[in-house]
Amino acid sequence: MQQYAFKMYLLKIFIKLFHFLPGEVSHDLALSGLKVLHRFGLLEFLLERRTEDKEILKKPNDVRTYKNKLGIAAGLDKDGEYIDCLSALGVGFIEVGTVTPKPQYGNAKPRLFRNRKDKSLLNRLGFNNKGVEYLVKNLKERTSSIPIGVSIGKNFDTPNDEAYRDYLFCLERVYEYSNYIAINISSPNTKELRNLSSKEFLKDLLLKIKEKQVLLSKTLEYVPIFIKISPDENQQKIEEICNCIIESEIDGIITSNTTIEHNDKNGYGGLSGLPLKDKATRKLILIKKIVGNQLPIIASGGVMSALDYQEKIDAGADLVQIYTGFIFEGPKLIQDILKSQTI
Repeated sequence: MQQYAFKMYLLKIFIKLFHFLPGEVSHDLALSGLKVLHRFGLLEFLLERRTEDKEILKKPNDVRTYKNKLGIAAGLDKDGEYIDCLSALGVGFIEVGTVTPKPQYGNAKPRLFRNRKDKSLLNRLGFNNKGVEYLVKNLKERTSSIPIGVSIGKNFDTPNDEAYRDYLFCLERVYEYSNYIAINISSPNTKELRNLSSKEFLKDLLLKIKEKQVLLSKTLEYVPIFIKISPDENQQKIEEICNCIIESEIDGIITSNTTIEHNDKNGYGGLSGLPLKDKATRKLILIKKIVGNQLPIIASGGVMSALDYQEKIDAGADLVQIYTGFIFEGPKLIQDILKSQTI
């Protein structure tokens, strides 16, 4: 036990060292470091994980059958470059992306800021990614069997009245390689993207997505579609969105994305981490009240500890994702949550 605790301490120090570097540089170097450790078998040694945990799922694409309900949220691995090393950490699923049809740089740097005191991240990345074709290549080449969700979005220069074309293009490309697909219409960092959740666009967008899903499922295994919701929507708007999701026969909901309702010293952008926790949980409770057991819900937002994870489960989440908590705590957070589920 003491040896394992020492190994976890080493991993935590490894992660913490990167916190003194600029946010985006730190992010990339930390993931690259994990990839190197995994390649040489050192990551499994440090975590005392000899083989990948495999689950026999009744329905591989039914998220409610996942035994391990802890996952990585979209944004950590945008291009599917780190799936194998992240899966070795012990999570039950990984969501990659958000990916767009064409590669794009995103917003101007600096665009990722870490607040160690508040345990929060502010990002205004703007869907920076290498494009859907690059992601598909990585999905084909991965060696782990962990369930994968793929978050898809639109390119920044695609007008909202044509946004459905981007979503359908990405949907068709990733469908065969996904266990679920997340439609990201709630990121605050692409201009006017959140307008897609309004009545003007949402019903038509979901109709087109559903039609494409039905068409693809005639020749491929059925892959569920999830809609990712902003935590900044008011109760009336959330009710409208949830009812539209149900009416369109979309398969599930992810709550929530980052919030723009903050006073972070670094200015505009989406805030995640501890300051988002209570707000995200309140919206989770509201959504669960609206949809009941009709739809599975994947929850994220401010999960910084095993207690935070359990709070999301108790509030009605079927699965829980981490992102900022992992940035601050490293693999120890995953191990703490998994350990709490076996006590």
